[in-house]
Amino acid sequence: MTEHIELTHRQQRAFQPNKLSAPRSFCIPPIIQQTANPAPLLLEIGAGKGKHALSFAAEHPDQHLIAIERTRNKFDAFAKLAERQALPNLDAIHADAIAWIVHAIEPNSIAKIFILYPNPEQHNPNQQWLNMPFFEFLLSRLQVGGEIILATNIESYMDNAEQQATKVWCLPNERYKVPQDSQRTHFEVKYLARGEICWELCMRKPAGYNTRFDQWQANLSTHKS
Repeated sequence: MTEHIELTHRQQRAFQPNKLSAPRSFCIPPIIQQTANPAPLLLEIGAGKGKHALSFAAEHPDQHLIAIERTRNKFDAFAKLAERQALPNLDAIHADAIAWIVHAIEPNSIAKIFILYPNPEQHNPNQQWLNMPFFEFLLSRLQVGGEIILATNIESYMDNAEQQATKVWCLPNERYKVPQDSQRTHFEVKYLARGEICWELCMRKPAGYNTRFDQWQANLSTHKS
């Protein structure tokens, strides 16, 4: 299985992390540099106004969530709430997720990644997460046995994600319908209230999984907070 995974990856256009500069005002949260009994580290990409991040961190004090949002007005709303709640196990990050992850996250260090209701990019499918070369880099940051949780209300997006997870990325995965009473994000609340079906795909990184970025790491020593 390992050989099959490696060959499949090498058929994809390679992501080039060395060409990405660190985001403006970049710094690394202290949790990433802790070595003594650190809490499991999780990522949320596209946190919006922080509804899921804030509730998850409050409900899971034994896990540390780094939640990244690029859009300024959404992040400002998130940051205000995060400051008010002052959860010690939550870092709210205003940055482009791809550049930030490249420069901040070490290989094999993330226990779980949430990508909840991303832009469906219906007119530019190459920008859908599982269609991007960056997805291989993201997998290199995930621990063996770690999970990526993807949610969307667009069935065609989920159909493609499920196919890519299975055929291209060779990830064990399970697809679910999101329960009607789920309220993880503002989008999820809105879609379910309209009677839409929301879908979730849980992907797991198996033992023996190899990427071209398992040893690649940015020079973190120049970006200490």
